[in-house]
Amino acid sequence: MNLPELHLIFDLGFIAIAAAIFAFIGKLIRMPSLVAYIIAGMAIGPWLGIVEMDHSLEMISELGIALLLFLVGLELSFEKIRDLGKPALILGGLQVLLTAAGGFTLSLMLGFSFMGSVLLAASATFSSTVVVIKLLDQKGDMKRLNARLAVGLFLFQDIVVIAALTLLSGLGESTEALSFTKILLSEGIALGGMLVLLAVAMLASRYLLPKPFAWAARFPDTIFIWALCWCFLMVLLAHAFHLSVEVGAFLAGIAIAQLPVHEDLHRRLHPLMTFFIAVFLVTLGVELKFDSFGTIWPQALILTSFVLIVKPAIVFSILAKLGFSRYTCFQTATASGQMSEFSFILLGLAYGVGLVSTEVAALGGLVGILSISVSSYLIIYSEHLFKFAESIGLFVLFRAKKESELEEFHERADHIIVIGMNGLGREIVKRLALRGETVLAIDTDPKKLEGLGLAGAETMIGNVEYHSVVEEIKMRRAKLVISALQIEDANHMLAYRCRSMGVPCAIHAFDNSVVDDLLDLGADYLMMPAIAGAVEEIKVMRKEGVLQ
Repeated sequence: MNLPELHLIFDLGFIAIAAAIFAFIGKLIRMPSLVAYIIAGMAIGPWLGIVEMDHSLEMISELGIALLLFLVGLELSFEKIRDLGKPALILGGLQVLLTAAGGFTLSLMLGFSFMGSVLLAASATFSSTVVVIKLLDQKGDMKRLNARLAVGLFLFQDIVVIAALTLLSGLGESTEALSFTKILLSEGIALGGMLVLLAVAMLASRYLLPKPFAWAARFPDTIFIWALCWCFLMVLLAHAFHLSVEVGAFLAGIAIAQLPVHEDLHRRLHPLMTFFIAVFLVTLGVELKFDSFGTIWPQALILTSFVLIVKPAIVFSILAKLGFSRYTCFQTATASGQMSEFSFILLGLAYGVGLVSTEVAALGGLVGILSISVSSYLIIYSEHLFKFAESIGLFVLFRAKKESELEEFHERADHIIVIGMNGLGREIVKRLALRGETVLAIDTDPKKLEGLGLAGAETMIGNVEYHSVVEEIKMRRAKLVISALQIEDANHMLAYRCRSMGVPCAIHAFDNSVVDDLLDLGADYLMMPAIAGAVEEIKVMRKEGVLQ
């Protein structure tokens, strides 16, 4: 192995080690992991000089960003925000226009050029889907109205920023020595390519992907690889149209997000997302240049204040005018107070083609890091901040109504979870539903769940081997967990988890050899249909005189 390859491995190793150490320290002092990752990058980069950005690490970082944006796209299911389409469209349109106008005016007042002001304003306008979804998911708020409004807003922003990235991609490597005609031609090709790519993504999500992914959902390894295969196919198509790889990856994710299996696939890809979030934020810290702080820190503080205060105030005002409550307005607005991962890409591409100076690119990076760091705390402690703001009468200025919306938000509790929709599992679900029980049926195969919704049961595509699935189904609050699976390891794990959570469980003892292990693991009930069926058969034969 040659020296460059070893150097890259060492850099990735230092990034992983620093991320782990600072994440642990962050847990001890209640610092959000996202902030800890940025500080980790600053520690091994500009402070200690252990890691420096070179071509190899930039390639890894770019790959990470592409996969990260694929996962961002995977979150943006139109079904999640269908009922909020009009409010999200109005909110997104007004927020982008007003924030961009305010950011542009402020940047001009700070002495930046016209193009520099345009790019800084655009960067300040967009919010981070990755950061917000991770934090809201951590709080357990993803199903609430404010979270759905935020996702709708971010989807609109992402569509706008993808259009901006398309325009920058059309400029090529540099704007120097390009005539107006060539620039116009390049932009036309990029825009045409973008429309073709968008059409491919939407048509594929409707006609091409559903059946193959429904089949692949039965095999965890297969659907994981197929998802990545689709992602890189779209990346290659984007490259063929001279678009950035981020555009292709993001549209690939949106296409899969419209499939029924997208939530299960997201859970499978969650560890990968966590890793690339860590790499992305650590490398942001590594790239930070402290030698330019002396000249840009006043502008950075002003722009950061704009992102943290003015942008959320704009979001709050728009939602208040649309008739939403103070609570919903505040929580949604708080979630918008940071720069997006797309903003870094936008500034990077603009710098690469010579549209902005090094100073503007560095300033945008610093504002992004500061806003993400502070916003993480604001989102985590938003409930406390809301009570404080209400106590000092802050909301009187915005004239938002006090009463909160009556959300259809029900935490699962006292339900019966049935895992494995073979013949036994389906029959158990139907009979429990007929008795009026609240039943949640789970299987990795979407076909096996068909028809159970009509029987009165809730269905979910998922694998209970994943901790995220266990948390989502609220196993700890269940009345009973039933496994109809004929998978020994999965049944052992379920019996152990149920015992540790204090939840009664009934496990399918499909073979005599598994009985002792299940009893040792604390299974409350054993279902032995094969033996029970044999006993019933003997009873019938005795009744008919075949046996004595």
